[in-house]
Amino acid sequence: MRKGNCSRVLIISAPSGAGKTTLVSHLLKSGLPLLFSVSATSRKPRGNEVDGSDYYFITAAEFRRRIRRDEFVEWQEVYKNHYYGTLRSEIEKIHGRG
Repeated sequence: MRKGNCSRVLIISAPSGAGKTTLVSHLLKSGLPLLFSVSATSRKPRGNEVDGSDYYFITAAEFRRRIRRDEFVEWQEVYKNHYYGTLRSEIEKIHGRG
């Protein structure tokens, strides 16, 4: 058995509408020692989505600027000018929480 702090990343990835939010919500409520990384997107919020909670909503121009500044761990242009990605600062924030 390993002693000390052990960090692992669990990635939930699937097409839109596949149930990622439902699965992640269940896992976060399960009592497991998990933290949620809020992704960034350049699309407009849907329904009751909240900036900084569901996604970081930024413009396509800002998203591209952050790509050039290497601020994403990963990113993808899913549709024309509709980007999704994980900010490096979000991973660092979670890692800092242990």
